[in-house]
This record gives sequence, structure tokens and C-alpha cells, in this order.
Amino acid sequence: MTSTLIVGAGSAGCVLAARLSADPARSVRVLEAGPACRTTRELLDPAHLPVGPESQVLWRYRGNLVRGKLIGGSGAINGSYFIRPPAADFAAWSAVAGPRWSFESVLPVFCDLEHDMDFGTAPGHGVGGPIPISRTDNPTEFSTEFAQRCVAAGFPEILDLNTPTGYAQPRPAPTESRGGIRQERPPILGSPGVPDVDPTRIFTRLGANHTDGFGRVPLAVSRGRRAGPAVTHLYPAMQRPNLLVTSDTMVTRLLLRGTKVIGVEWARGREHGRTYADQTVLCAGAVESAALLIRSGIGPEPLLRSLGVPIVLPAPVGAWCTDHPEIGVEFPDDEPDEPAVPLEYVLEIDDLELRPYTQMYTPGLRRVGVALMHPESTGELTLVSTDPTVPAHVDQRYLRGETDRARLRDGVALTADLLGRPIGRIDDAWLYANLGTSQHLSGTCRMGPERDERAVVDDQGRVHGIDALTVADLSVVPVPLRRGPQATTVMLAAAIADHMVM
Repeated sequence: MTSTLIVGAGSAGCVLAARLSADPARSVRVLEAGPACRTTRELLDPAHLPVGPESQVLWRYRGNLVRGKLIGGSGAINGSYFIRPPAADFAAWSAVAGPRWSFESVLPVFCDLEHDMDFGTAPGHGVGGPIPISRTDNPTEFSTEFAQRCVAAGFPEILDLNTPTGYAQPRPAPTESRGGIRQERPPILGSPGVPDVDPTRIFTRLGANHTDGFGRVPLAVSRGRRAGPAVTHLYPAMQRPNLLVTSDTMVTRLLLRGTKVIGVEWARGREHGRTYADQTVLCAGAVESAALLIRSGIGPEPLLRSLGVPIVLPAPVGAWCTDHPEIGVEFPDDEPDEPAVPLEYVLEIDDLELRPYTQMYTPGLRRVGVALMHPESTGELTLVSTDPTVPAHVDQRYLRGETDRARLRDGVALTADLLGRPIGRIDDAWLYANLGTSQHLSGTCRMGPERDERAVVDDQGRVHGIDALTVADLSVVPVPLRRGPQATTVMLAAAIADHMVM
């Protein structure tokens, strides 16, 4: 029998499988619903995002919510953005779930994972880890102009968005060879030279302060190739005799003996089977991990009754989740695309992140995404069927709070000021008409102590009231994160793996 069975070979599953299988005495098996696509040129190209309607490597849900469905998961198809959340997020996380998730506790895990090619020898960083981190040193013209406009508006440059010690740092001279703002490149909008921006209006509008600023995005990219966790963790471990990875296999239900998980049922085409294990770990992501628990009788009692699922354990699975709503501010531009990662710079202003996308998602239109990174509105995940091929329903409940709407209105207005592109009236109807998602869902199996009525798992990801079952992916994160979640996902999986082998 398998020692540890991992459901899902996405970002978290890849990291967990590699770290657990490093112990030759532990047999590890991974079941992944999607295909193995390790050698495709498109998946290695960080400028390519295979998320369109033609993509065959996606889970698709209502509201244009998608997830990677392949070995490597979303980390194999995302924009390679790899920014750590700020210390304040871990303070909030540890206040809910305990000191294991304080910033001081997780920082060594981040350092152990990374090989930062720009700041690796600086305090709070790492050299020699499996994940290469770099920043673009030859930004596109659109990214360069965006950075120039940030300078003109009075925002400081953050040289290292992953710095653990603070934010604003002196901006290097424009001639610096490694990512300095190249003032000599003409902007593609407006008049030549540094654009005319009114910093007083911008700072008054948003209440900007000294911790805000713009900077180059840390990227999980090496030698022009996307370095997702399948590449950095799972594939290098695949030759281990104690690690078996099976793709194209959908786990349909957990097998339980009383309240102890003893394995899973799965389907592979017309073939159906069971796999037994001493310990099962769910790494199927914020949607599918929650859906699997509910199909197995672990979830809200009214939902289980409505689905006709025998109740194993009432639990608040799916009752709370969070994501980053995003408004795309678009404007015409007849300049051609330059091949590049989707984001080279971002501007951070408290709970907003402004994202100048290098690619034209609509021909002839440039886009700056305005993402609300700490929303007060939360969502809910439910199932409409026990059939695992029927997608779960995620009600994001975006912008239900007036504060969320006000912050996004301010962010859109700031973007218009920054770009010199008047937008007109930005009312609630306009926000909803232009509303999108950052694809950062988390929290459906919330972490917290057993006495917490919203908690599904404990501080090590172990499901309350169920033996031999752990959840180790974004579904357990109990607070909104102020950064995109890729760096957090791999840190979380590594930390839980370390706890499991202690």
C-alpha cells in the first residue's frame, strides 16, 4: 500500500511529491486529472498563456474562472509572477491559524525554495534553491513608459518586491544595466520624454503613502523558460523508484472507514479503480479539493442533503473564499506587441495593484489591470451535482461591499490620471460591466483551530474530525493575500511537507 497519496499534480502537488519522496522509505503516488505535457514549447514559453477557448489544459467554471488541468497545474500556464505577500498578511494568517504561519516562520521556507539571480545574497533571500527568480532587464516600451509615468507621479521604485525588510529604496541611475528606468526610450503615449502627470491629484485621490511604489516583477523564469513547479520539483524527482505519477486520472471520491480516509476512487476514461494509502493529501486546488470533500460527505449539511450525499462530517467546506477582482482599463494603441512575459512592472498602492499588461488581449487595445488585493467581499463554493464532470459553482460575490467598489473606482480613476486617458463617469454599473477576475481563488477549506466555526483544517492542513487526510493548497489560506498566490502556494506545500516528515 502507498504511504502517501497526493491528489493533484498542480503547483502544490509537485512540491509536496518532490519533498516527500526524497525519503526513500516513503512511497508516494500522485493522481492528476489532466495530461502530462512536459516538453511542449508553448508551455515553456513564459510569454504564452494557454487560457483561451481553444485550450485543452484547463478546468473551466462559471464566471470565466479557469485553472490549469495538467501536470504542473496553473503554475505551468501562468504569467510566472512570483511575489511574496507582505509580512502583514502572515501576521493576519498566524492570528487565525497559529505561529507556524507567522512571517518569521515562513521566511526560511521562501529562502530555501529560491535561487534569486538578482538579490540572492541579500538578507531574507536564497541562493541554490530549486526555483530560479529573475526580473526583466529589457522591458518592453509599454512597460518602460508605465514606469516613467510612475516616476513622474512621485512613486518610488521598489528595487526588490520580495524584500522582507521594507519597500521604498533609492532608484538607480537610468544607465544602470540591470533594470533601471531607461528615460532615453520614448513613451508610446503622449509627448516625448517623461509624461506630464499630476502627482498631487493622484496622491490625494488614493491616499498613497511611503510604502507604495512600483517595481519589476520577480519571475519564476530561467533562460527564457517558464520554471513552474513541475519543471523545478516534480520532473527532476520522477526517476525515484518510490514516486509514481499517473496523469489523466480523475479522483471522484474519498474512501472512508468511519472517519478515516483509506484511499480514493478514480476514473480514467472508461476505467474505474481504487487506490489505497496510509495518508491522503489533497492538492487539487481551491475548487477541486473542496468539491472532492463535498462529494465524499464532508461539507455543509444542507448542501450534502440537497445533493443526496451521505453525511460523514458536517464542515464549512466552500462556505468562505476570496479572490482578487480586477478591472481592465483599456485604450487604443497601434504599436505592435513585443514578445514578453505578461507583467514586467506593477504599481502597488495599499490594497491595489496596477498591472500594465505587455500583451494585447484585444487587438489594438492596451490594458492596465486594476486589481483589488484585499477585498472585504467574500464568496462561496457549492456543488450542483455529485457528477465530478459537472463544474462546481463559485459565487465570487465581488464588490458587494461599498468599500470594495470605492477602492476600485479610485484605482480606475488613478489609472486614467496616470495614463492621461480620461474615462468619464465610473459608477457601479461601469464597474460591473468591466469586472473580471485575477484567477486567484483561495480559502474554500479554511485553516483555523477546531473551535473556529469557519475552519476546515488545522494549522498543518489536517482536516478537522477526519483521520489521515490533509489539504495542502490554496484552499486552506484563511485570509486574503495582497499578492498573486504562486509564491505562497509553493511555500505552503513545502511547509506542510516539512511538517509531515518531522
